[in-house]
Amino acid sequence: MDDRVPILRVFFYRSENGNEPVREWLKELRKEDRRTVGEDIKTAQFGWPLGMPLIRKIEKDLWEVRSNITDGIARTFFTVNGDTMVLLHGFVKKSQETPQNELKTARRRLRNIFGG
Repeated sequence: MDDRVPILRVFFYRSENGNEPVREWLKELRKEDRRTVGEDIKTAQFGWPLGMPLIRKIEKDLWEVRSNITDGIARTFFTVNGDTMVLLHGFVKKSQETPQNELKTARRRLRNIFGG
């Protein structure tokens, strides 16, 4: 049992209609890949703040957890507000560049949280 105290509380972003897109995305992954992503998020939760290779800052208030899984590299975009980590968006990266549509989704959800 892990008796360390987490630095961050972790929540899934919830849309206006009650969906939790990151939770739904995780359910689509293979069990072992879900476990890998979950362990990487837990490492961030207990070790915050962290940097590369696990965590990369994208821009103000937006970071990604980088997880090596069976089909490539899973990216889980998140934000931190105080002691709270909100998982905004997840996808499996297939190319060198982060696709703009994936980044737009994360930014839109970030704006939904902070307004603007």
